[in-house]
Amino acid sequence: MAETYVIAWRRMTELPDGEAGKLWLYGVARRVLANHRRSERRRLTRHTELTDEIEHLYAAPSHHSEQHGVGEAMDMLADSDRELLALTLWEGLDPGEIATVLGCSRNAARIRLHRARKRFAKALEKTRPSAAGFASRPLIEKESG
Repeated sequence: MAETYVIAWRRMTELPDGEAGKLWLYGVARRVLANHRRSERRRLTRHTELTDEIEHLYAAPSHHSEQHGVGEAMDMLADSDRELLALTLWEGLDPGEIATVLGCSRNAARIRLHRARKRFAKALEKTRPSAAGFASRPLIEKESG
């Protein structure tokens, strides 16, 4: 409604007198609503497209044997470690770029990243059994007889 009156104010010289003026305002209001509906449709369409794109780009990893426990291991880390690993692995940033993002020196970023990787490796060991642990156990137990 407010936009209709703004348009009427700007185009005051074109506003007809009497009953024709009221009809002219209805026409302006109709076009304002049509523009609003088109904008909403475009916004919703773009929102759907972006949502689909994000889901495709950042899809949850499948649960193959090599990926088992990675998400759990990431959840076990501190936020700062997760951020460092995400910047490196998902965003593809090198230590110099990470240093810029974090506001620290390149050397400090490298040290933090090294420590985060070590903590991730330890967390990953906790979430999935190591291959060495399986190799030392027999696959089939012999029955005593």
